Amino acid sequence: MSTGKKDYYEILGVDRNASQEEIKKAFQRLALKYHPDRNKEPGAEEKFKEISEAYAVLSDPEKRRQYDAYGFEGIQGRYRPEDIFNRTVFRDIFSEFGFDFDDLFERIFGGGFGFGFQKAQVGPKRGRHLEAQIEVTLEQVADGADVEISLPRMRRCSSCGGSGAEAGSRLLRCPRCNGTGRVEERSYSGFAQLIRVMPCDRCDGRGEIPERVCRRCGGSGLEESRTRLQVKVPPGIEDGDTLVLRGQGDDGPHGGPPGDLFVTVRVKPHPHLARRGLDVLYDAEVSFPQAALGAEIRVPTLRGEAKVRIPPGTQSGTVIRLRGEGIRGNYGRGDQLVNIRVKVPERLTKRQRELIEELARELGDDVAPNRRRPWHR
Repeated sequence: MSTGKKDYYEILGVDRNASQEEIKKAFQRLALKYHPDRNKEPGAEEKFKEISEAYAVLSDPEKRRQYDAYGFEGIQGRYRPEDIFNRTVFRDIFSEFGFDFDDLFERIFGGGFGFGFQKAQVGPKRGRHLEAQIEVTLEQVADGADVEISLPRMRRCSSCGGSGAEAGSRLLRCPRCNGTGRVEERSYSGFAQLIRVMPCDRCDGRGEIPERVCRRCGGSGLEESRTRLQVKVPPGIEDGDTLVLRGQGDDGPHGGPPGDLFVTVRVKPHPHLARRGLDVLYDAEVSFPQAALGAEIRVPTLRGEAKVRIPPGTQSGTVIRLRGEGIRGNYGRGDQLVNIRVKVPERLTKRQRELIEELARELGDDVAPNRRRPWHR
């Protein structure tokens, strides 16, 4: 493979033999991390474009084959930017991850992922996206749950209704942009004149300014209030997954649309059960007599206790499956796997020792207990 200026696998942090699902998950994780509305650090927007380009190539089998064979030059020489950045593919995956695709496409990629004229955002701005974190139990994950959260949000000012103008005053045409909400920046490169259209910095792109500024909100049109929300946690969610509540972020200034709320889910460890996909695991200790003769024991499940029958002659390491006692997913429900562990007593009374020695003789087993060890109380 020839050497290219970009290593798409390195950008996404995946192995060269990574599956499509692994590539998709890597892109999701990085896209959430570097989303321009969530990450305001310098370089985050460029990083977002870079990982989007890497995903655009590696998620397409034919483009990935060309890249593996010829490197970046094979992609650059074979495809145009509009061929790489398929709007349909990105609309689907951005929507799945909770991004407003059309807004992001225009603002960040200028309608062509960096290859063309960048439109200025005119009119009221979208509100800020917010982030929150919730903790749920494995029981809540099993069947889904509604979890209430409380968080501060910027809402429309109760005094001016979001206009930013003091009561009794009016909105005036912005003198800087003459009501268009846009201003032009002109620069020259040789004989070429470059024109960049930007939102007006006086009116923030809405074309109007208040005659007198609202004293309550200082003209922003927003004030902070605490809000309680119900977060619907779907069954089968994984620790670290992010839920997107559309329109539950800050209200937009001056009547702009609200942002979104990104909720990261953390699953608390269960005191008895472990998770494996949609199945749950439980280690059950039974005594030697119970394993040899059979017994009925009770084990904890995600929905209360359940009776488990131990057949006679059960060996340590036997797994008993409780069907339907696992976690609900899109295509059914998992099981609970009960791993039987035969517990050997560490201390014996004299009578217990005699009985075990008698059993050993009946079975023809050769035992040689350490006489110096205090076997009995």
